[in-house]
Amino acid sequence: MKTIKNRNTGGRPVKEAAEKKGHKITIKMATDEYGSLKAKSHEAGINQSEYIRQCIQASVVKQRITPELMNCIRQLSGMANNINQIAHKANAAGYPVVHKHCQYMNERLDNVISKIEDDC
Repeated sequence: MKTIKNRNTGGRPVKEAAEKKGHKITIKMATDEYGSLKAKSHEAGINQSEYIRQCIQASVVKQRITPELMNCIRQLSGMANNINQIAHKANAAGYPVVHKHCQYMNERLDNVISKIEDDC
């Protein structure tokens, strides 16, 4: 009996560990969400699993609001209330009386807004 060297053993080549997909997740979707997934994956010409993988790779997740940023937003809200009170005083007593207070509040508002913009 003859043996053949380099014989084709058939089947696909073995995948490397990085290429193997060893994790599985199960999700629940509403009918309209599933229909949207099915239509979009069909339109892209790929199966639903590959479509979801590509969506995960391309997505950008925004960070939740930090306690520091939440504090800045509270300060901004309080300042808005102060400005409203200043406007009432200005209408009652005349603008020159509250001019310096308005300038001080404007500076504080600018500082808080710049902090919020830096965090976002």
